[in-house]
Amino acid sequence: MTPTATQPTVAELEQALDAAPAAPALPTAGNGPAGDGGLPAAAGIVIVGGGFGGLATAIRLKQSGREDFVLVDRGDGIGGTWRDNTYPGCRCDVPSHLYSLSFAPNPHWSESFSQQSEIHAYMRGLVDRFGLAPHIHTGCEVEAASWVEADGAWETRTSLGTIRSRFLVAAVGGLVDPNIPDIPGLDSFPGKVFHSARWDHDHDLAGERVAVVGTGASAIQFVPRIQPEVSQLHLFQRTAPWITPRINREISRLERAAFARLPVLQRIARGGIYWARELVARGLLGDKRMRSRMDGVARKHLARQVPDPELRAKLTPDYEIGCKRILISNDYYPSLGRDNVEVVTEGVAEVRGSTVVGSDGTEAEVDTIIFGTGFHVTDTPAADLIHGVGGRSLRDVWAPSMHAHRGTTIAGFPNMFMLGGAHTGIGHTSLTVMLEAQVEYLIDALAQLDARGHGRIEVKPEAQQAFLEELDRKMEGTVWTSGGCQSWYLDSTGRNTTLWPDYTFRFRSQMKHANLSEFTTAPARVPVA
Repeated sequence: MTPTATQPTVAELEQALDAAPAAPALPTAGNGPAGDGGLPAAAGIVIVGGGFGGLATAIRLKQSGREDFVLVDRGDGIGGTWRDNTYPGCRCDVPSHLYSLSFAPNPHWSESFSQQSEIHAYMRGLVDRFGLAPHIHTGCEVEAASWVEADGAWETRTSLGTIRSRFLVAAVGGLVDPNIPDIPGLDSFPGKVFHSARWDHDHDLAGERVAVVGTGASAIQFVPRIQPEVSQLHLFQRTAPWITPRINREISRLERAAFARLPVLQRIARGGIYWARELVARGLLGDKRMRSRMDGVARKHLARQVPDPELRAKLTPDYEIGCKRILISNDYYPSLGRDNVEVVTEGVAEVRGSTVVGSDGTEAEVDTIIFGTGFHVTDTPAADLIHGVGGRSLRDVWAPSMHAHRGTTIAGFPNMFMLGGAHTGIGHTSLTVMLEAQVEYLIDALAQLDARGHGRIEVKPEAQQAFLEELDRKMEGTVWTSGGCQSWYLDSTGRNTTLWPDYTFRFRSQMKHANLSEFTTAPARVPVA
């Protein structure tokens, strides 16, 4: 899968090939236990989303002395994409010690790349560890969030009631709403249809004829798991992904005991992983020699795992490595060489009854269709629900491309901080690194507002525009724009508005302090109750 992607260093991969198979506080109305439906009428801060971004914000707010916040999530518990994605084989492709919060380390990871269940358990454990339960309300779907200029407050309408707040933190994430293509005839398919992010565990695939549509990060994990069960698997691949070996191992009891007893050892391990991944960014940002080495590793992996030249040709990408998300797997390629697997190198054109028809005319009669087609990222549905100054929706303001100043604040949306949105995706390391930097920026901005006695903050359009122009300059020459592919990083205009086009240590440096000269600030107009 996963929400973020990273790669081992090129040297590690080469070595592994042989072995691989605030403002014035608003009164609250008594926060209740998570999921109890007792949503307060008012709070200082409303956090939307219970994934890593929302949890990190809640923890750091408490650690900074703030208790006047509420976290809402539409799911039946916290965890975000790690709650929703339970497909067979789901695990992270970021090393465990880095795919976690630096201020909430877990010395007990069992593997170097954790499974979904272990990550979800870690996230649930954060609630108890930091006393977040009284602030959390799950099963609480946001129906609209609107800025009320007269009050200088946000009004968030949810399925559990309406709550007013001085600040809104949109931590909704990008890999949340599954993207199912609009395929003619799909509605009349008589069999079972589902997306990998909504896996139907009650449906037995044993002996079935299955069509898998999509060959992205999720598909390469669940395909090897279901292939032995099904009678026939038809894999519809529009574009082949670049795949490199997964270097995974169990973390010994001795190591875990050492991390628990001496936390500095885990910090050192995390730091080593972090800086190794920063080096990989060189190839993505423009170092063609490093990219050539990465290409060589991937081609060697493909050649060793796919001896059939015809199948290997189908699985060889026709674009530069890194242009689309680089995937890691040791069992995907071998599964495609089995007798019950057909790889169709075209997308799906239509569905006729129980027959899936490829763009090249290939026909496959199937019992079940599974989509591994990713998520609505650049066209997130959340943009339709958030309305800023003058009632303009985020969708309207973002036309034609989504944008945010330092990936976090948006002109026309006062007192709103967005986490994990535009320009903060990352292709070589952990998204938690970016989210933590954004949260620290948010905490610093609130502290500065408190010091001034102000309760309103909005980024200046000119500051936002200068930042976006700088990003466009940095994006030029990167593999994401010059690598010859069409990826989910790009929006409908062809612009890469998803990724941060630089090293993450530079983003972290920029986000240490909020420069209030880039914002307009003002005192809160009236108390909100």
